[in-house]
Amino acid sequence: MTQKSQKTEQKDLSPFKQALAITARAMAGDAKVDVVFSGEVETGETGTPAFSADTITIPALKETMSMQQVSVMRGHADAQSLRIAWHDSKAHQKMLPDSPIAATVFETLEQTRVECIGANLMPGVMRNMAARVKSRYRKDQFADVDARVIIHLPDALAAMIRQKLTGQKPPKALNPILNAWTPWIENRSGDKLDTLIANLHDQQAFGQTLQKILQDLDVMDSEKRGDENEDEENQQQGQEDEDESGNSEQEDEQNGDSDTGDGGDEADQQGETSEDSQQNQDGDYTDVNFDLNDDGTTPQHDQEIWHQNADVLNVPEAFGYNVYTTKYDETINADKLASPIELERLRAMLDKQLDGFASIVSRMANKLQRKLLAQQSRSWNFDLEEGLLDSARLTRVITDPFQALSFKMEQEMEFRDTVVTLLIDNSGSMRGRPIMVAACSADILARTLERCGVKTEILGFTTKNWKGGTSREDWMKAGMPPLPGRLNDLRHIVFKSADMPWRRSRKNLGLMMREGMLKENIDGEALTWAYQRLVARPEQRKIIMVISDGLPVDDGTTQANDAYFLENHLRQVIEEIETRSSVELLAIGIGHDVNRFYRRAVMINNVEELASVMTAQLCDLFDQDACKREERRNRLGCRF
Repeated sequence: MTQKSQKTEQKDLSPFKQALAITARAMAGDAKVDVVFSGEVETGETGTPAFSADTITIPALKETMSMQQVSVMRGHADAQSLRIAWHDSKAHQKMLPDSPIAATVFETLEQTRVECIGANLMPGVMRNMAARVKSRYRKDQFADVDARVIIHLPDALAAMIRQKLTGQKPPKALNPILNAWTPWIENRSGDKLDTLIANLHDQQAFGQTLQKILQDLDVMDSEKRGDENEDEENQQQGQEDEDESGNSEQEDEQNGDSDTGDGGDEADQQGETSEDSQQNQDGDYTDVNFDLNDDGTTPQHDQEIWHQNADVLNVPEAFGYNVYTTKYDETINADKLASPIELERLRAMLDKQLDGFASIVSRMANKLQRKLLAQQSRSWNFDLEEGLLDSARLTRVITDPFQALSFKMEQEMEFRDTVVTLLIDNSGSMRGRPIMVAACSADILARTLERCGVKTEILGFTTKNWKGGTSREDWMKAGMPPLPGRLNDLRHIVFKSADMPWRRSRKNLGLMMREGMLKENIDGEALTWAYQRLVARPEQRKIIMVISDGLPVDDGTTQANDAYFLENHLRQVIEEIETRSSVELLAIGIGHDVNRFYRRAVMINNVEELASVMTAQLCDLFDQDACKREERRNRLGCRF
């Protein structure tokens, strides 16, 4: 077979797109599902988008693709179609654990369940799923893994279940983590894995069995304590029986002495455990090893690492992300990075660029302003016993003298205090037109929101150096220990704080135009930083808008760690904010599809669209907020 025949060349992609869309809708069982083609297909990367009940997102097609790439693309469509067809989101949310790692495992295995259903029913789907799974894991991705690291638990369990359900062997890249995890999982879960397989088509029973497995694996932070309550009731019943018997006082006294003695030893043991736990908290959490005791149980000091309601925003080490050193990191105001004269010059450059498309952005900003002011407008309450006389209802008094006068009173509608954070990627890939448009858009949007009483914070993130900074030099001097974590020096820039008026910060935005400032981008830590600043604010509603042009990149860190080290951390941070916080998160990808990271995201191919898309996204958010208030008022029977 020639090399040419091994490839699928499609100059006209419409027939293939149409066939793929029809197949996806048929598998989903819903002809109204939208099928969207966006993003790129990259070798060795799934690019799996966020799942939606009404949209199937497929990576954009190329004119020339190998059969492997075509199968991977079909696998994306099949995975989402099967999710729509076989998944009950309400039941899933009710059973979803509170623990971050347990929730990740639960979500991963639920997706594995629906994919295995389709693979067992349709051989073509099985081939597509095999290609999709294989593309997800690169060769030698886990070559250095020789212990049970907690972030690999979802991959290990999914691979084990998939093999049991479909008979397909996992990719060779997963062998290291399977060798590390499989004996431990099977020892702790017993025959529950077989029960899980038997309940493949019953989501409720599958989820309940999976919860029990997660309890056996000690990854559930918040559990239903039904069993514990039953134990307490049994203990209370036993105590009542002993009191009623009344004929074993001497034995009770002896038992009391014995218990007192054991209690002292138990207190000593608890003290030792507490000291071990404190040592673990002060130490390194990167490699969380689950070494079994002689009786097959997990040591208590290892469990403490993830049984203290830790989250990736505050304790990233517990989730596999660590930093070699933070002593070179900095959070700095923009006016500290340049002299006043240089800031004036850079601002003049920005103003010159603003003249080119300010009219377009201003129209969008005015639309946003009208929307916000409309939501802040006043309304009237009628049929009151006091207030202003309602002249429109005077006819009732004329026709019926016994009718009481009607009054009305003006009332200001509820409008929650809101703060918006614009987090802008200041990496080298944003150099030129993208960063200029981002600065102009942020400038106009900040002015608009300020006029509407909405506070705005503008933040930027980059690094001090290329390909690792002083941190990497220290690591090399220390003998380059393996898996050091992040090796670059962060630079987080505050262009405008939420309490600073726009007129005092307008010069700072010009700093984005400065040559040489844009370097690498570590998105996960930047998003954590922006989130922590925002949650400390007193406003009721908090919104983060991320503007970026791709994945987190730092060559120095990537070369010394897993290739997906920074990307995995970003996914964990996004998941934590989107599912376990009140902060609303949305993202705009410039030239790259960020739907696979963020639930609420949009991609633009032309940077000139940035300002209008930013405004439109905020308009949608405030529209949703207005609809919720309207529904709440209607339920309360308020009249407007």
